[in-house]
Amino acid sequence: MAPIGVGSTLPDGQLAWFDESDQMQQVSIHSLAAGKKVILFGVPGAFTPTCSNQHVPGFITQAEELKAKGVDEILLVSVNDPFVMKAWAKTYPDNKHVKFLADGAAAYTKALGLELDLTEKGLGLRSRRFALLADDLKVTVANVEEGGQFTISGAEEILKAL
Repeated sequence: MAPIGVGSTLPDGQLAWFDESDQMQQVSIHSLAAGKKVILFGVPGAFTPTCSNQHVPGFITQAEELKAKGVDEILLVSVNDPFVMKAWAKTYPDNKHVKFLADGAAAYTKALGLELDLTEKGLGLRSRRFALLADDLKVTVANVEEGGQFTISGAEEILKAL
């Protein structure tokens, strides 16, 4: 399947996350994104160096500015189980706006066409690093990284596009 791109509609899918009351919830992407401007960004794995030290912190520190430019939701997706995503989210005590969503079986990542097979590195099927900006489910920006790069999918690049 070709990766999602500009002009595409975000596919719907169920992802798990822990809400503010620490209760695990199943949530559909369409329920979070329909009628809204959203950032959906994906990383290869929780607690990995580039993801933890650069990619995620960029969206957390730039969240207020992104919101001021009209972004309603900032959604992080990773092919990890919800308990790992919960533990990872807790390592960012200043986070107020980024939702950590678990795609445990990579079903949503596959629907986006952004899966990455890292079996040879012992990681199994993961997500490519990416950042999408969507307005009422239509993708307006699709920044998908090649290989292990981190050059176009950060918060700064999305801010430039707003």
